Amino acid sequence: MTNQIPEITLNDGTNIPVLGFGTYKLWGNDGGAAIASAIDQGYRLIDTAYNYENEGTVGAALKRTSVPREALRITSKLPGRYHTYDKAVKAIQESLYRAGLDYYDLYLIHWPNPKQDNYVEAWQALIDAKKWGLIRSIGVCNFLPEHLERLEKETGVLPSINQVELHPYFNQEKQRKWHEEHGVATESWSPLARANDVFNDDTIKEIANKYGRTASQVILRWHYQHGAIAIPKSASPARQLENMSIFDFALDDEDMATLDGLTKPDGRMRDQDPAVYEEF
Repeated sequence: MTNQIPEITLNDGTNIPVLGFGTYKLWGNDGGAAIASAIDQGYRLIDTAYNYENEGTVGAALKRTSVPREALRITSKLPGRYHTYDKAVKAIQESLYRAGLDYYDLYLIHWPNPKQDNYVEAWQALIDAKKWGLIRSIGVCNFLPEHLERLEKETGVLPSINQVELHPYFNQEKQRKWHEEHGVATESWSPLARANDVFNDDTIKEIANKYGRTASQVILRWHYQHGAIAIPKSASPARQLENMSIFDFALDDEDMATLDGLTKPDGRMRDQDPAVYEEF
């Protein structure tokens, strides 16, 4: 299929689709089939991580599709236990070996791990890996504005992307505004939150009925209209197609505001506050 997903230009001049495909817990043969299906449906941005333990599955999926490597944007992420410079460089190399790739289009620091306080060192490793051609674009996940400011202050380089928890129950308005003001693209992990909760939310269902769309399409369109890159995951080919069929309608301002109003002060799904959370 030839479904076309629009692209945006990052602050380093590279392009990235505004909708991608998440692969968390997709592994083994079934996972490879699901990822290959997503690529065949038209997804071109594929998101994995060292700690997902499925970089090899992603690499295998690429061999199952006829889509050329240069048409894809493959992302992986550095785990917290490898934030020191030498370990970060080796972990990036290992990520490439696992996937059987010569380069990643995007590589991110998975969490800042502020108690360890080595994230600037890890960032310098990503900067150098980009110079060496191992990575095309570099970014982070779950970094608060103070973390981002420190990266720029100490290295002179701001991330191209910050991937953060973002969904209608936690809309990250202040974080998104900071990104917009500083030219950092926002990417949404768990964009559909706990799917069963949001799909059964009366407000979301009412808006979906108004547009003749599904709840997931309304939520993903909400992300798109906020300028956020969403990376939903589904092993179902039908759901994969449904999730990417969001570019032929638009939510009006009132409905965008209504969805924004669903946010909660304690909206994080797993209480993973980047100011204190440590990932290894």
